[in-house]
Amino acid sequence: MATVPTEDEVLGYFDALSNWGRWGSDDELGTLNHITPDKRVEAAGLVREGVTVSCAWDVDTVPRVDHAFGPAQRFMLATGQGLPEQPRGGGALEHIGLVYHGYTVTHLDALSHIFWDKRMYNGFAADAVTAFGGAARNAVTAAREGIVTRGALLDVTGDRDWLEPGTPVFPQDLDAAAARAGVEVSGGDVVLLRTGYGRLVRERGHYNVRGEGRSGLHVASLPWLHERGVAAIAADTACGCMPNPDYPNIHDPVHAVGITAMGLWLIDNCDLEALRDTCARLRRWTFQFILSPLRVVGGTGSPANPLAVF
Repeated sequence: MATVPTEDEVLGYFDALSNWGRWGSDDELGTLNHITPDKRVEAAGLVREGVTVSCAWDVDTVPRVDHAFGPAQRFMLATGQGLPEQPRGGGALEHIGLVYHGYTVTHLDALSHIFWDKRMYNGFAADAVTAFGGAARNAVTAAREGIVTRGALLDVTGDRDWLEPGTPVFPQDLDAAAARAGVEVSGGDVVLLRTGYGRLVRERGHYNVRGEGRSGLHVASLPWLHERGVAAIAADTACGCMPNPDYPNIHDPVHAVGITAMGLWLIDNCDLEALRDTCARLRRWTFQFILSPLRVVGGTGSPANPLAVF
């Protein structure tokens, strides 16, 4: 049986799992500090087949029931329609606008994305994120050099096709998935968490995530990640399970504790089905992981296309 911490115990995580000051008072990298040059070299050594796998969903403009803030919007500034005979050349360009936080777009959360008690990671004031300039501290540009390290896929579905919405993932589930894969998660790794959500929506269709919930990490798994020095979590949901009825006063505890206290970078809404198939075919569950966020000045995150390289 999983041990479910009380709300008071989870509130204690803000201190017990805190990385504030660990890498200096001005640090804005948080858990990305676990990725060392030696770790990047180790990850590069995993590239043997020359196979790359995208871990992102397509960004489209079609409205869906699971959009939290509406779909991406495309405004075509020039198209190939109605071209004259002269001049012979032409081109197309567009403006794209989207809210990448939510439940559909694959994206990286910067450490300015979440606050607790009017503070963000490393004690910076929440009001350092402004309407005019965005995030003056903990912006996504802190990760301008990208995330390049070893990735480890933990498929927590076991013998199931997917986890049903609302199913939490506990530390023992992570241990079991790591044992099945023959993987020992170590400092600087990015853990890619597969709950089977990609298969679920392909077979059942998209649904109202806010109304029906989503599987994902239980907040009880954060000490497991902290102990192992995990650099980031990339999940096929928005990382944390929904809903969280045991914690009425902590909205999205995985984001609240993970980002604010730990400085843990979260990569939400990945599509891990092709990755799972590739790992199974090659019979290995670790690979080089690469993510290069957009250098959005003041950005609280970035849309992303995480890559696994074998």
